[in-house]
Amino acid sequence: MQYLTDFADQAVILPVVLALAAGLAAQGWRRGALAWLGVVGATFLAMLALKLVFLACWPVFWPMDIHSPSGHVAAATMVAGGLALLLLRRHVGILPIAALAGAVIGISRLALGVHSLPEVVFGATIGLAGVAGLVRLAGPVPRLRARPLIGAVLLVAVVFHGLHLPAEAEIRFTALRAAHVFDVCRPH
Repeated sequence: MQYLTDFADQAVILPVVLALAAGLAAQGWRRGALAWLGVVGATFLAMLALKLVFLACWPVFWPMDIHSPSGHVAAATMVAGGLALLLLRRHVGILPIAALAGAVIGISRLALGVHSLPEVVFGATIGLAGVAGLVRLAGPVPRLRARPLIGAVLLVAVVFHGLHLPAEAEIRFTALRAAHVFDVCRPH
């Protein structure tokens, strides 16, 4: 399961996102590249904000069993949905493909005991919202040479697979420190 979940680590996802944006720009679809970077960035910022809130305020959310929504699931959902949009060039099938990627990574996160079911569902929901935003902002997808895009994504994913960014530890530290310093979300 660790092998599978490593494909959705930020150390893999971020280079994949940049490679795909560069590929779109190189093929002349600057609007798509900018929409891709903007929506992925917004999705990741939303996940960061939610992680900080849930980690800092976990006593408030304890009945839902959400300490840290799954960024791996959100990222996998977003990237798979974005690739589906580029390759299918139509909206039918994009959300199911994105949801399937989120489910696969979500199951790996659950099997590893890293996240609860509500955390996985929350991550998938954020990823799906990102995909919906991409569909809206990117506009009509022009004819793209799919092979170079797929090749670049696969090459980058294989090269960076197994690397890990210590983002989660930093996010936890920041959230706990903020909760302590600002005295937020403490049950009275």
